[in-house]
Amino acid sequence: MQDIPTPGAAPIARRRFLGLTAATGVGLTLGAGPIGASLASAAAPPTIHPTSSWGAVPPSSAVEMLNQAPKKLFIHHTATGNSTDYSLAHGQALARSIQRDHMNRGWIDSGQQFTLTRGGHALEGRHRSLEALRNGRVHVQGAHCTAQNDVAVGIENEGNYMTVDMRAEHYAVLVDFSTYICSQFGIRAYQIYGHRNFNATDCPGDRLYAMLPRLRSDVAARIGGDPTPPAWPTLRRGDRAERVKALQYLLRSRGATIEVDGDFGAATEAAVRDFQGRTKASSDGVAGSQTWNQLAWYLTRGASGEAVKAVQNQLVANGISVAVDGAFGPGTETGVKTFQNRVSLTADGIVDPRTLSRLLA
Repeated sequence: MQDIPTPGAAPIARRRFLGLTAATGVGLTLGAGPIGASLASAAAPPTIHPTSSWGAVPPSSAVEMLNQAPKKLFIHHTATGNSTDYSLAHGQALARSIQRDHMNRGWIDSGQQFTLTRGGHALEGRHRSLEALRNGRVHVQGAHCTAQNDVAVGIENEGNYMTVDMRAEHYAVLVDFSTYICSQFGIRAYQIYGHRNFNATDCPGDRLYAMLPRLRSDVAARIGGDPTPPAWPTLRRGDRAERVKALQYLLRSRGATIEVDGDFGAATEAAVRDFQGRTKASSDGVAGSQTWNQLAWYLTRGASGEAVKAVQNQLVANGISVAVDGAFGPGTETGVKTFQNRVSLTADGIVDPRTLSRLLA
């Protein structure tokens, strides 16, 4: 996630900074319970050492417990040295170092919900995260990924994985822990991401990032489902298409004041750059995977607004007749189910990121 000092070492230079909260004012319905709650609970509870066990100081203010389960699991690395001390005592010192570093930045507590050491020890990071995990239907807002902290739970993995592979023992526990988190919260395996999928960062390192397809597959083998993540189009200035309209609607849902005309001109490019800057995505004015990942939120029946129009417009573009009125009613839900059946997705009527990406294909 970010550079932090190794326990007992001098502080090292920081490369990244993370926003504290998710983007607000979107007006989208996320749903009260975990999406995919019917996923098999295939994981036994692992040993997770609570904040009380490693000497955490109290948060500087109350952590926020959200009345919804997270929809995504983010994988980070600490970008610290690849220690050969695999003891629990070392992991506890690491957890204290992370919390101290984060609170020195003005954060209320550790940014991530959980930490996994090179020795395979799982520790609670932000206070009350273990409580939320055991509950399965609530979420402790973290500070580990700008604009995603309301909907994503994060695991910090000790080490720097730019050029070094994760230890096999560490990876095995990561699979177990990720499986348990996904089972508890109803997170689908394809919704396991690296930090760099959303923010302009090297995290979780090139080598660990390259292992994420395997991690998704290993988790899916235990909880079921297709581990294939969304595949997004790349749109840039000069493009003219129906999916440019979807991009424009989604940008409008996040506050942009642009015309929806299907023409990726100067105004749309400026809106993309502005959105990228606010969400700490790569700011190049091109709508690529980071930008779409940040724009794509869950939409269910009862939602309303410009983001719903983006879905409705793409349903029409795919030959499914619905009104483009911004109201996600029974007609839109039926249209979404029809499309999901057509492309062999779970026909639940929920527009998750993978359904949206297929609509844009």
